[in-house]
Amino acid sequence: MSWSPTTTASPARLQVPAMLLAAGRGERMRPLTDRCPKPLLLVRGKSLLQWQLEALLRGGCHRAVINTAWLGDLIPDTFQSHFAIQPGQNKPDMLLNIEQIQISYSHEGRDFGAALETAGGICRALPLLCPPAVEGGGEVFWVLAGDVFTPGFEFNGQAAARFARSGLLAHLWLVPNPAHNPRGDFGLDAASGLALNLAADDPRPRYTYSTIGLYHRALFAPPWCPIPAGNPQGTKAALAPLLRAAMDQGLVSAELYTGDWTDVGTPQRLAQLNTD
Repeated sequence: MSWSPTTTASPARLQVPAMLLAAGRGERMRPLTDRCPKPLLLVRGKSLLQWQLEALLRGGCHRAVINTAWLGDLIPDTFQSHFAIQPGQNKPDMLLNIEQIQISYSHEGRDFGAALETAGGICRALPLLCPPAVEGGGEVFWVLAGDVFTPGFEFNGQAAARFARSGLLAHLWLVPNPAHNPRGDFGLDAASGLALNLAADDPRPRYTYSTIGLYHRALFAPPWCPIPAGNPQGTKAALAPLLRAAMDQGLVSAELYTGDWTDVGTPQRLAQLNTD
């Protein structure tokens, strides 16, 4: 199966927004998440979401959509409609001079009573992520979890422009398998740079999906996904089946990221980050 990309913005004008996934309950983080959404938990004095928003600013991102569900009002109460580095906080000059991020919210909990899982949440947010009226807007966007700690990751505009020209449906950043996911998620073909949906008995190595990726909106439309843009029925849908189907057609690329990366999935991992 093949398809042709429809991104029309030139690389110089391509404005790539980001979707930050922040709707989960954080069951394994209880009792910390009984009163605080997991993305607002503090690592080294800043919330996990703030670390991600600062990294997006460094990469030149100026629009973000955050989905919410559990204790969802606390996230917009914290970040409001814009995020910028505040002067006088002893931040590098390169951060102080970057424009702010405009933030929109997709309130899954308010609208449907629960989180819609990753693909369902992205479908719900598509009209906010890829509005046709936005200058320089295209059909490519970042997706990242609001509860991972990746202080050195660069949301590189050149990488986004390459992806927009590639004709692929997704580009994933994989990481070496952590102790809690020893079997990994996807394979990686070093020669082609394609992500691989390996069979259970395939001996080739697998790596863990970092939850950071570039996506084309076509992955969230037929034939890959039957949910209409805006997900008006609030359909829950996982992301992995869409990715695996696209991998089988050679339409997902990947690369290995070896910088600091932590899935902050337990109180113990959070405590370790705050004692390092």
